[in-house]
Amino acid sequence: METEEGIRLRKPTPIKTKREEEEEGRRDGGEAGVDIRNCNKEMMNVEEEPLSPAARLFHEPNFNLHIVAIMGCKTRIYPEVFKANLPHTLLRHPRFSSLLVVDEKNEGKMKWVRTEVDLDKHIIIPDLDPNMESPDQFVEDYIYNLSKTTIDKSKPLWDLHLLNLKTSEAEGTGIFRVHHSLGDGTSLMSLLLACTRQISNPEALPTIPVKKKKNDDKRVFNRGFWWVLKFFWNTFADVFMFMLTALCLEDTKTPLKGPPGSEFNPRRFVYQTLSLDDMKLIKNAMNLIYRMMASIFVFIYLRVQALADMMEKNTEAKWGNWIGYVLLPFTIALRDDPLDYIREAKTTIDRKKHSLEAIYTFSIAELVLKLFGIKRASALSHRIISHTTMCFSNLVGPLEEIGFYGHPMAFLAPSSYGQPHALVINFQSYINKMTIVLSVDEETIPDPHLLCDDIVQSLNLIKEAVVARGLVK
Repeated sequence: METEEGIRLRKPTPIKTKREEEEEGRRDGGEAGVDIRNCNKEMMNVEEEPLSPAARLFHEPNFNLHIVAIMGCKTRIYPEVFKANLPHTLLRHPRFSSLLVVDEKNEGKMKWVRTEVDLDKHIIIPDLDPNMESPDQFVEDYIYNLSKTTIDKSKPLWDLHLLNLKTSEAEGTGIFRVHHSLGDGTSLMSLLLACTRQISNPEALPTIPVKKKKNDDKRVFNRGFWWVLKFFWNTFADVFMFMLTALCLEDTKTPLKGPPGSEFNPRRFVYQTLSLDDMKLIKNAMNLIYRMMASIFVFIYLRVQALADMMEKNTEAKWGNWIGYVLLPFTIALRDDPLDYIREAKTTIDRKKHSLEAIYTFSIAELVLKLFGIKRASALSHRIISHTTMCFSNLVGPLEEIGFYGHPMAFLAPSSYGQPHALVINFQSYINKMTIVLSVDEETIPDPHLLCDDIVQSLNLIKEAVVARGLVK
């Protein structure tokens, strides 16, 4: 490991803005990417793979999504350590060592073409003033300005920004940006975790919580006729509402709902870290059992192990963009009892668990894409999202402290930009903490810090109500 004095700082490479990229795409007469006619013969002989329909969708102008993972480190970041380790881990995955190529001779179809990766073009190390007045604000503004840009398609679609700047929560901050066409959030989080190891055991992968199987799982098949009937009715009703939302239904206008064109605006990312034990206390007191999340925990755990094996043994690992829609209705109203919000949410979640909405909506999106093409599928997905108010997601993280190439992580805050929603909320667990991340269009929500504070205060009020009523189990 190099000393601090031995690290050479580099200026960021120029990155095109979203609108500049769209203009180039229009001038080229097709989708933005590398023209296959400009690729050399050596590149033409390497492995090629066509883009999946979902990956193509994320290259439409109104669906140009980027995933951002903000990683706080407890120590100073040593860039040379990242450069030494990335070729043996991340770059072994084909998506992170492939170019997006547009074949104009084949109806403009897009494909992944393996290439040599120049890490100097992907690892960006800005020259920073260590005595700046507000490091936290600088990091926030840096990510805000990053959301004004897209990743240059002349290289694999990811980059890593390393900011050696002491903030209130970390000694250094890494910003890992990936184009959504490379994979869904679960895939990318699994790959990221597969690159880490436990601090207490440097040879061990992170431990992901897995719900234990109960011996009475067969009860599902013994619930009787009415249980099965309700299951199919819920699925039918949810899919019907999904189709109505795609066609005509739209949420009521509220201060949280962004105007048309929000996907082109830069995003402000703010986050706060809470005690996961406090949230578990509320869950146990209100008897909230999120069985729907249990399969996701297992899925992430299996992917982490598979991706780690892929990096070490060159085996195959499942990958892709597997995205289904679940529409969750909620009411903006003031309740006298803070626990009423939890009760209403539990009722909704219990019903959604008893439905195949996510599977069917994923299948419908795939069917529309195959029957009507990428433009119609993009328009449908965009309409569904723009007809709703906000997006919410959560991902489970490790149970113990982990290190990214030996750098102990203080927190992990994933989010995204490029979607029609003016507000996206992500929850990310890590050890005994939960990080709430807001991705906000400031034209709609001018004070995202206040909104984040309000969410934290709401959780505290609910916790206080649970404790005051003696509901703690």
